[in-house]
Amino acid sequence: MLKILWKPTRHTRTVLRLLQLDSVQKVEVHCTWVPSTLAACAPFLGQMRNLRKLLVSQVRLPAHTSPEEQKRLLSQLTSQFLRMDCLRKFYVDAVLLLEGQLEQVLRHLKTHLETLSITNCPLSDSDWNYLSRCPNTSQLRHLDLRYIKLTNFSPEPLKILLETVAATLKRLDVEACEITESQLQAILPALSRCSQLRILCFFQNRISMSVLRDLLCHTARLSQLSVELYPAPLESYDAQGAILRGRCSQLCAELTALLKDIRQPKVLLFYTVPCPQCGNMFLYNQVLNHCFYPTAVYLGVHKKLPSTQLDVEGS
Repeated sequence: MLKILWKPTRHTRTVLRLLQLDSVQKVEVHCTWVPSTLAACAPFLGQMRNLRKLLVSQVRLPAHTSPEEQKRLLSQLTSQFLRMDCLRKFYVDAVLLLEGQLEQVLRHLKTHLETLSITNCPLSDSDWNYLSRCPNTSQLRHLDLRYIKLTNFSPEPLKILLETVAATLKRLDVEACEITESQLQAILPALSRCSQLRILCFFQNRISMSVLRDLLCHTARLSQLSVELYPAPLESYDAQGAILRGRCSQLCAELTALLKDIRQPKVLLFYTVPCPQCGNMFLYNQVLNHCFYPTAVYLGVHKKLPSTQLDVEGS
């Protein structure tokens, strides 16, 4: 694996020239880039013919970058995808260059992706609509859309995509997507057909008790589910957003009992958003507990899973 953790300089390209690039199978870029630097390093990616996993994060757009320049710089990167015969896992996080250009990125891929992770990125309507008809996403095992604001998008593309990957999808993560209840209800029939789903995360979305009941009923027959992560119902809060601990515990217990009437969940968690009064979060897992670091709990759950289940993480 090749990891780049520092701000790239001319020395970065010097080091890359010394590597046997066709043996690299995983690349992770965890630092802030500007598009011109990313484009300058792109030809090295084209030499990584056995690359299976690519993660790019923190690509910032300089002020006053024209759409034409943005497209030209992105093209220098995506043209290298045509040389990648093995790429299966593609992650982009906080890549501002992506907005309005998702089709340009994905249509250059030569392979069917197993993992597509687009997080913390602004997307346009055209980007969102393209996801449902992209041939490279028709066999996804892992779809991660954390922190992509879905509120103003039609639910139809996600519905179509879930129908397309129903036989292969093993993990769906829509944490903190601001998905509306009507959007969620629109995708529930498609979600209920994802028979191989093992991990489902809806944390940090505002969902009422009645819609959470619908969600659990639609996923109740998904026998492969191992980890289910849901937000506490909206009715767990008062008008100012403060957490009503007794009410929250009661409602989460009702939802747990509802699911247990149909099947025995393996890992079932509900957690609240931060309380505006005390800043605390609460996690419900049979009982209501303080949860100062819910992400750590989330990752801790994954670490306890058998390796066969962890494989769907795309690690």
